[in-house]
Amino acid sequence: MNSSKHKYVIWEGWISIISNILLFFLKYWAGVVSGSIALIADAWHTLTDSVSSVIVLIGGKLSRKPADNEHPFGHGRAEHIAAVIIGVLLAIVAFDFMISAYDKLMSRKAGNFGTIAIVVTIISIVTKEAMAQYAFWAYRKSNASILKADAWHHRTDSLSSIIILIGIFAGRYYWWIDGLLAFVVAVMIGYASFEILSQEIKALLGEDVDPQEIELIKKEVYILLKREVYIHHFHQHRYGDHSELSCHIKLPAQMSLEDVHNICTQIEKMILYKFKMVATIHPEPLNEQIKG
Repeated sequence: MNSSKHKYVIWEGWISIISNILLFFLKYWAGVVSGSIALIADAWHTLTDSVSSVIVLIGGKLSRKPADNEHPFGHGRAEHIAAVIIGVLLAIVAFDFMISAYDKLMSRKAGNFGTIAIVVTIISIVTKEAMAQYAFWAYRKSNASILKADAWHHRTDSLSSIIILIGIFAGRYYWWIDGLLAFVVAVMIGYASFEILSQEIKALLGEDVDPQEIELIKKEVYILLKREVYIHHFHQHRYGDHSELSCHIKLPAQMSLEDVHNICTQIEKMILYKFKMVATIHPEPLNEQIKG
Protein backbone atom coordinates (compact mmCIF):
# COMPACT_ATOMS: atom_id res chain seq x y z
CA MET A 1 0.00 0.00 0.00
CA ASN A 2 1.53 3.32 -1.06
CA SER A 3 1.89 6.26 1.33
CA SER A 4 -1.00 8.25 -0.17
CA LYS A 5 -3.36 5.27 0.06
CA HIS A 6 -2.17 4.53 3.59
CA LYS A 7 -2.95 8.11 4.63
CA TYR A 8 -6.61 7.80 3.59
CA VAL A 9 -6.95 4.47 5.41
CA ILE A 10 -5.47 5.87 8.63
CA TRP A 11 -7.61 9.00 8.68
CA GLU A 12 -10.83 7.12 7.90
CA GLY A 13 -10.02 4.51 10.51
CA TRP A 14 -9.46 6.93 13.39
CA ILE A 15 -12.45 9.15 12.51
CA SER A 16 -14.63 6.04 12.41
CA ILE A 17 -13.37 4.66 15.73
CA ILE A 18 -13.91 7.87 17.70
CA SER A 19 -17.29 8.69 16.16
CA ASN A 20 -18.68 5.17 16.54
CA ILE A 21 -17.69 4.82 20.19
CA LEU A 22 -19.47 8.08 21.00
CA LEU A 23 -22.54 7.02 19.01
CA PHE A 24 -22.61 3.60 20.66
CA PHE A 25 -22.94 5.02 24.17
CA LEU A 26 -25.52 7.56 23.02
CA LYS A 27 -27.68 5.00 21.19
CA TYR A 28 -27.36 2.32 23.85
CA TRP A 29 -28.46 4.80 26.54
CA ALA A 30 -31.44 5.86 24.40
CA GLY A 31 -32.34 2.21 23.79
CA VAL A 32 -32.29 1.37 27.51
CA VAL A 33 -34.37 4.43 28.37
CA SER A 34 -36.96 3.67 25.69
CA GLY A 35 -36.88 -0.11 26.13
CA SER A 36 -36.31 -0.58 22.39
CA ILE A 37 -34.48 -3.75 21.37
CA ALA A 38 -34.13 -2.35 17.85
CA LEU A 39 -32.33 0.75 19.13
CA ILE A 40 -30.08 -1.33 21.41
CA ALA A 41 -29.30 -3.67 18.50
CA ASP A 42 -28.53 -0.63 16.36
CA ALA A 43 -26.13 0.57 19.08
CA TRP A 44 -24.23 -2.72 18.98
CA HIS A 45 -24.14 -2.47 15.19
CA THR A 46 -22.44 0.89 15.65
CA LEU A 47 -19.91 -0.61 18.04
CA THR A 48 -18.99 -3.27 15.48
CA ASP A 49 -18.13 -0.36 13.19
CA SER A 50 -15.46 0.64 15.70
CA VAL A 51 -14.11 -2.91 15.74
CA SER A 52 -14.09 -3.01 11.94
CA SER A 53 -12.27 0.32 11.84
CA VAL A 54 -9.55 -1.10 14.10
CA ILE A 55 -9.28 -3.92 11.57
CA VAL A 56 -9.07 -1.29 8.81
CA LEU A 57 -6.06 0.27 10.53
CA ILE A 58 -4.38 -3.09 11.13
CA GLY A 59 -5.07 -4.25 7.57
CA GLY A 60 -3.79 -0.96 6.16
CA LYS A 61 -0.58 -1.21 8.18
CA LEU A 62 0.06 -4.84 7.20
CA SER A 63 -0.66 -4.30 3.50
CA ARG A 64 1.89 -1.46 3.45
CA LYS A 65 4.76 -3.76 4.44
CA PRO A 66 7.23 -4.28 1.59
CA ALA A 67 7.89 -7.60 -0.09
CA ASP A 68 10.23 -10.01 1.69
CA ASN A 69 11.57 -13.53 1.23
CA GLU A 70 8.40 -15.14 2.58
CA HIS A 71 6.08 -12.75 0.72
CA PRO A 72 7.77 -11.93 -2.60
CA PHE A 73 4.68 -10.15 -3.94
CA GLY A 74 4.22 -7.95 -0.88
CA HIS A 75 1.44 -7.93 1.72
CA GLY A 76 -1.29 -6.26 -0.36
CA ARG A 77 -3.83 -9.03 0.23
CA ALA A 78 -3.89 -8.13 3.94
CA GLU A 79 -6.51 -5.48 3.15
CA HIS A 80 -8.73 -8.12 1.50
CA ILE A 81 -8.36 -10.39 4.53
CA ALA A 82 -9.27 -7.46 6.81
CA ALA A 83 -12.36 -6.77 4.69
CA VAL A 84 -13.36 -10.44 5.00
CA ILE A 85 -13.10 -10.16 8.80
CA ILE A 86 -15.42 -7.14 8.66
CA GLY A 87 -17.90 -9.17 6.60
CA VAL A 88 -17.81 -12.04 9.09
CA LEU A 89 -18.39 -9.63 11.99
CA LEU A 90 -21.43 -8.24 10.19
CA ALA A 91 -22.80 -11.76 9.68
CA ILE A 92 -22.43 -12.54 13.38
CA VAL A 93 -24.16 -9.30 14.37
CA ALA A 94 -27.00 -9.96 11.90
CA PHE A 95 -27.61 -13.44 13.35
CA ASP A 96 -27.65 -12.07 16.89
CA PHE A 97 -30.16 -9.38 15.91
CA MET A 98 -32.49 -11.96 14.37
CA ILE A 99 -32.56 -13.90 17.65
CA SER A 100 -33.22 -10.69 19.61
CA ALA A 101 -36.01 -9.72 17.20
CA TYR A 102 -37.65 -13.12 17.60
CA ASP A 103 -37.50 -12.89 21.39
CA LYS A 104 -39.01 -9.40 21.27
CA LEU A 105 -41.91 -10.52 19.10
CA MET A 106 -42.59 -13.54 21.29
CA SER A 107 -42.69 -11.35 24.42
CA ARG A 108 -45.33 -9.06 22.80
CA LYS A 109 -43.75 -6.03 24.53
CA ALA A 110 -43.77 -2.61 22.88
CA GLY A 111 -40.98 -0.05 23.18
CA ASN A 112 -41.59 3.14 25.17
CA PHE A 113 -40.30 5.62 22.60
CA GLY A 114 -39.94 9.28 23.43
CA THR A 115 -38.18 12.48 22.42
CA ILE A 116 -34.77 11.14 23.47
CA ALA A 117 -35.01 8.19 21.10
CA ILE A 118 -36.06 10.45 18.22
CA VAL A 119 -33.24 12.97 18.72
CA VAL A 120 -30.55 10.31 19.16
CA THR A 121 -31.72 8.40 16.08
CA ILE A 122 -31.63 11.55 13.93
CA ILE A 123 -28.10 12.33 15.19
CA SER A 124 -27.09 8.78 14.29
CA ILE A 125 -28.53 9.01 10.75
CA VAL A 126 -26.73 12.26 9.94
CA THR A 127 -23.41 11.22 11.51
CA LYS A 128 -23.28 7.75 9.97
CA GLU A 129 -24.20 8.94 6.49
CA ALA A 130 -21.51 11.63 6.72
CA MET A 131 -19.00 8.94 7.71
CA ALA A 132 -20.13 6.72 4.82
CA GLN A 133 -19.73 9.57 2.35
CA TYR A 134 -16.23 10.29 3.66
CA ALA A 135 -15.23 6.61 3.43
CA PHE A 136 -16.57 6.32 -0.13
CA TRP A 137 -14.67 9.50 -1.06
CA ALA A 138 -11.48 8.10 0.47
CA TYR A 139 -12.05 4.83 -1.43
CA ARG A 140 -12.37 6.69 -4.75
CA LYS A 141 -9.16 8.58 -3.99
CA SER A 142 -7.15 5.56 -2.83
CA ASN A 143 -8.89 2.54 -4.45
CA ALA A 144 -8.48 0.68 -1.12
CA SER A 145 -11.17 -2.02 -1.04
CA ILE A 146 -11.07 -2.05 2.74
CA LEU A 147 -12.41 1.54 2.78
CA LYS A 148 -15.30 0.57 0.52
CA ALA A 149 -16.18 -2.26 2.92
CA ASP A 150 -16.07 0.14 5.88
CA ALA A 151 -18.17 2.69 3.96
CA TRP A 152 -20.93 0.11 3.42
CA HIS A 153 -20.74 -0.72 7.10
CA HIS A 154 -21.44 2.95 7.90
CA ARG A 155 -24.18 3.11 5.26
CA THR A 156 -26.05 0.09 6.64
CA ASP A 157 -25.94 1.67 10.10
CA SER A 158 -27.40 4.90 8.71
CA LEU A 159 -30.17 3.04 6.84
CA SER A 160 -31.02 0.94 9.86
CA SER A 161 -31.37 4.13 11.92
CA ILE A 162 -33.76 5.55 9.32
CA ILE A 163 -35.92 2.44 9.61
CA ILE A 164 -35.85 2.70 13.40
CA LEU A 165 -36.89 6.37 13.21
CA ILE A 166 -39.91 5.40 11.14
CA GLY A 167 -40.68 2.67 13.63
CA ILE A 168 -40.51 5.07 16.55
CA PHE A 169 -43.49 6.97 15.20
CA ALA A 170 -45.37 3.82 14.12
CA GLY A 171 -44.58 2.08 17.42
CA ARG A 172 -47.15 4.18 19.22
CA TYR A 173 -49.87 2.28 17.37
CA TYR A 174 -48.42 -1.23 16.87
CA TRP A 175 -46.72 -3.21 19.65
CA TRP A 176 -44.86 -5.48 17.21
CA ILE A 177 -43.07 -2.65 15.33
CA ASP A 178 -39.93 -2.76 17.50
CA GLY A 179 -39.37 -6.49 17.00
CA LEU A 180 -40.08 -6.24 13.28
CA LEU A 181 -37.63 -3.36 12.88
CA ALA A 182 -34.92 -5.29 14.69
CA PHE A 183 -35.44 -8.13 12.22
CA VAL A 184 -35.31 -5.74 9.23
CA VAL A 185 -32.05 -4.25 10.54
CA ALA A 186 -30.63 -7.78 10.86
CA VAL A 187 -31.52 -8.58 7.24
CA MET A 188 -29.88 -5.35 6.04
CA ILE A 189 -26.70 -6.10 7.95
CA GLY A 190 -26.70 -9.66 6.64
CA TYR A 191 -26.99 -8.40 3.06
CA ALA A 192 -24.07 -6.02 3.58
CA SER A 193 -22.07 -8.95 4.93
CA PHE A 194 -22.87 -11.02 1.83
CA GLU A 195 -21.86 -8.19 -0.51
CA ILE A 196 -18.50 -7.70 1.21
CA LEU A 197 -17.65 -11.38 1.57
CA SER A 198 -18.61 -12.34 -1.99
CA GLN A 199 -16.40 -9.60 -3.45
CA GLU A 200 -13.39 -10.03 -1.18
CA ILE A 201 -13.33 -13.85 -1.24
CA LYS A 202 -13.45 -13.68 -5.02
CA ALA A 203 -10.41 -11.37 -4.98
CA LEU A 204 -8.53 -13.72 -2.64
CA LEU A 205 -9.30 -16.85 -4.68
CA GLY A 206 -8.32 -15.17 -7.93
CA GLU A 207 -10.20 -13.70 -10.89
CA ASP A 208 -9.99 -13.99 -14.65
CA VAL A 209 -8.49 -11.06 -16.52
CA ASP A 210 -11.14 -8.65 -17.77
CA PRO A 211 -11.84 -9.57 -21.44
CA GLN A 212 -11.92 -5.89 -22.38
CA GLU A 213 -8.51 -5.39 -20.77
CA ILE A 214 -7.15 -8.37 -22.73
CA GLU A 215 -8.31 -6.79 -25.97
CA LEU A 216 -6.69 -3.48 -25.01
CA ILE A 217 -3.40 -5.26 -24.24
CA LYS A 218 -3.50 -7.08 -27.60
CA LYS A 219 -4.15 -3.81 -29.38
CA GLU A 220 -1.26 -2.08 -27.62
CA VAL A 221 1.07 -5.00 -28.40
CA TYR A 222 0.19 -4.77 -32.09
CA ILE A 223 0.80 -1.00 -32.06
CA LEU A 224 4.12 -1.52 -30.27
CA LEU A 225 5.52 -4.27 -32.51
CA LYS A 226 3.58 -3.48 -35.71
CA ARG A 227 3.08 -7.22 -36.16
CA GLU A 228 0.83 -10.01 -34.87
CA VAL A 229 2.44 -12.15 -32.14
CA TYR A 230 -0.64 -14.21 -31.18
CA ILE A 231 -0.65 -13.25 -27.51
CA HIS A 232 -2.88 -15.53 -25.43
CA HIS A 233 -3.27 -17.61 -22.23
CA PHE A 234 -3.67 -14.67 -19.82
CA HIS A 235 -3.58 -15.12 -16.04
CA GLN A 236 -3.66 -12.37 -13.43
CA HIS A 237 -2.84 -12.41 -9.72
CA ARG A 238 -3.65 -9.42 -7.52
CA TYR A 239 -1.88 -8.56 -4.28
CA GLY A 240 -3.52 -5.31 -3.22
CA ASP A 241 -1.87 -2.57 -5.29
CA HIS A 242 0.53 -5.06 -6.87
CA SER A 243 -0.71 -7.06 -9.86
CA GLU A 244 1.09 -9.88 -11.72
CA LEU A 245 0.16 -10.87 -15.28
CA SER A 246 1.39 -13.90 -17.22
CA CYS A 247 0.69 -14.72 -20.85
CA HIS A 248 2.04 -16.60 -23.88
CA ILE A 249 3.08 -15.27 -27.30
CA LYS A 250 3.86 -17.12 -30.54
CA LEU A 251 6.95 -16.05 -32.50
CA PRO A 252 8.69 -17.52 -35.57
CA ALA A 253 10.69 -20.63 -34.67
CA GLN A 254 13.73 -19.39 -36.58
CA MET A 255 13.92 -16.13 -34.58
CA SER A 256 17.04 -15.77 -32.44
CA LEU A 257 16.84 -16.05 -28.66
CA GLU A 258 18.07 -12.48 -28.34
CA ASP A 259 15.29 -11.15 -30.59
CA VAL A 260 12.69 -13.15 -28.69
CA HIS A 261 14.00 -11.77 -25.42
CA ASN A 262 13.91 -8.19 -26.72
CA ILE A 263 10.30 -8.53 -27.90
CA CYS A 264 9.19 -10.01 -24.57
CA THR A 265 10.96 -7.23 -22.68
CA GLN A 266 9.32 -4.52 -24.80
CA ILE A 267 5.87 -5.97 -24.17
CA GLU A 268 6.51 -6.34 -20.43
CA LYS A 269 7.65 -2.71 -20.13
CA MET A 270 4.62 -1.50 -22.08
CA ILE A 271 2.20 -3.48 -19.89
CA LEU A 272 3.84 -2.14 -16.73
CA TYR A 273 3.68 1.46 -17.99
CA LYS A 274 0.16 1.43 -19.45
CA PHE A 275 -1.64 -1.20 -17.38
CA LYS A 276 0.31 -1.07 -14.07
CA MET A 277 0.94 -4.83 -14.06
CA VAL A 278 4.19 -6.77 -13.79
CA ALA A 279 4.09 -9.13 -16.76
CA THR A 280 5.86 -12.43 -17.35
CA ILE A 281 5.72 -13.58 -20.98
CA HIS A 282 6.28 -17.14 -22.17
CA PRO A 283 7.32 -17.36 -25.87
CA GLU A 284 6.27 -20.30 -28.06
CA PRO A 285 7.29 -21.30 -31.60
CA LEU A 286 4.79 -20.16 -34.20
CA ASN A 287 2.73 -23.05 -35.56
CA GLU A 288 2.77 -23.14 -39.36
CA GLN A 289 -1.02 -23.62 -39.45
CA ILE A 290 -1.51 -20.42 -37.48
CA LYS A 291 1.05 -18.65 -39.62
CA GLY A 292 -0.81 -19.60 -42.75
